[in-house]
Amino acid sequence: MNHTHNETLDFGQFTATIQFWMEIDKLKQIERKTKIYGQHRHENSAEHSWQLAIGLLTLKPFLPAHLDFFRMVKMALLHDIVEIDAGDVIAFDLAAREANAENEKKAAHRIFGILSTPLKEEFMSLWEEYEDSLTPESKYAQVIDRIMPMMLNLHNGGQSWVDNGIAYEQVIQRASIAKEMIPELYEVIVKQLQDAKNKGWLK
Repeated sequence: MNHTHNETLDFGQFTATIQFWMEIDKLKQIERKTKIYGQHRHENSAEHSWQLAIGLLTLKPFLPAHLDFFRMVKMALLHDIVEIDAGDVIAFDLAAREANAENEKKAAHRIFGILSTPLKEEFMSLWEEYEDSLTPESKYAQVIDRIMPMMLNLHNGGQSWVDNGIAYEQVIQRASIAKEMIPELYEVIVKQLQDAKNKGWLK
């Protein structure tokens, strides 16, 4: 028997949890502007979120020891789930991002609302913390969110920059949070971005 994608199967006390798992599976269908390393296809938002979580774990030796790394990893894994409803907006289209903010909030309430309290409240709180970017954990998570696509572009001939006509100044602006939070990393990234501009990958 084939089950339709709308059917909720009965797993007893685990039903809502498994329903949430199936809902977030849709994140694999959300295509981003950046292609994977090697460039044969675009990455999806689920892959991006996984890479952010790994990025944070591997940066641990370079970051302050007092940070709550588990909290940061949770934010990395949850931050883009709203794209299931709201879609992905290119990072450099600030007006579109602003316009989509309300859609993202509604999406967060709907998707996290599948879970029962207190988990839905914890996930909503983590998502809002990330969006507000006021805590050190949320800021470090945002550093990785912003520089990971840069890393892919630097290793892919500037693919999404070239495809979308992105300027050097726009990328530097996106990287500015790294200057605040991890200046040593920012310094070496800027050198690579200057090289990318010289190669014509950035306007």
